[in-house]
Amino acid sequence: MSENAVRNGRYTAELDDEGIVVLLIGMRFNRWWRMDKWWFVVAGMYRMVQYLRQADDGLLNTHVWVGRTPLLVQYWRSLDELNAFAADPHAPHARTWRDFNRRVAGDGTVGIFHETYRIVPGQSEAMYVNMPRFGLGGAARSVAVDATRHTARQRMDRQRRSVRTDISNP
Repeated sequence: MSENAVRNGRYTAELDDEGIVVLLIGMRFNRWWRMDKWWFVVAGMYRMVQYLRQADDGLLNTHVWVGRTPLLVQYWRSLDELNAFAADPHAPHARTWRDFNRRVAGDGTVGIFHETYRIVPGQSEAMYVNMPRFGLGGAARSVAVDATRHTARQRMDRQRRSVRTDISNP
């Protein structure tokens, strides 16, 4: 089955004990007509995604949305791996960040942002119906919904119990 194949039925995402890190990263065209000020940022974001898709640096899944505020949603194995990529002087992030600060950081032409979240078992839940593997369900284990995973509460409680059982039974 291809990565983009629709999976009929209901599925949920189940996390490993360590959880997953979610990064929202993007930019905003404040002066969209100033392509000379934002094109290198778009190109840098593209280079980062291509680099990460080929490397095993901890990126599990990514999705890109385009508009006035392009957004990348990334799912990482750990915060340590995300931070290592961000700090790596040889990875494309460092170059794009330096160029942004040198060329446009203070002029307001382009805005950039990121938000980072650590998602742990029992503190999130997901539902996918007639979808390809997507989002958290494309980064974590994708499991068919059954009677024990029917409601959001059941899905979250099941993850909490799983972690508690693993901790209490070494």
